Amino acid sequence: MIHLYTGEGKGKTTAAIGMCVRAAGRGFRVCFAQFMKGNDTGELYVLKNLPGVTILRSEISFGFYSTLSPQDKAKLTDIHNHILDELLNGVRDGAYDMVILDEVTYPVKWRLLDRGKMGQLLNAGKGDGTDEVELVLTGRDAEDFMKITADYITEMECIRHPYARGIIAREGIEY
Repeated sequence: MIHLYTGEGKGKTTAAIGMCVRAAGRGFRVCFAQFMKGNDTGELYVLKNLPGVTILRSEISFGFYSTLSPQDKAKLTDIHNHILDELLNGVRDGAYDMVILDEVTYPVKWRLLDRGKMGQLLNAGKGDGTDEVELVLTGRDAEDFMKITADYITEMECIRHPYARGIIAREGIEY
């Protein structure tokens, strides 16, 4: 089945990490793929040591989308498509029981990945929920085709956030 964690509130990646830990604890083979993130994040230290968990992500931090040059966008698109290729191959080969696509809504919205490949991956996650791969998608502003395909949709709502008071992201809390 397909899970979608979206919305303006905090907790989308955290929810996906919780699913990763739960699944790994039950012996699932999980691929945790991060899109748009190349910077150091605290969850990586734990996830890379969990048995059965594979991590796919860019090793390059490109910064915010608004600061990307056309060359950066092209390079990031290549990286994202390479990640999608690896995920599709892994799903086709039966290598994973769960695939997490963290922050995938952004490259979909900004056309920084091949939407056809994304559609193929979503189709691989559709079924009766008994023997197919479980897909988990996170990010704000999910496209309609992602919402239509999802079996579970959780929208995180931001009621209050310290960032509005000028408090920047804190290590171990937001990253």
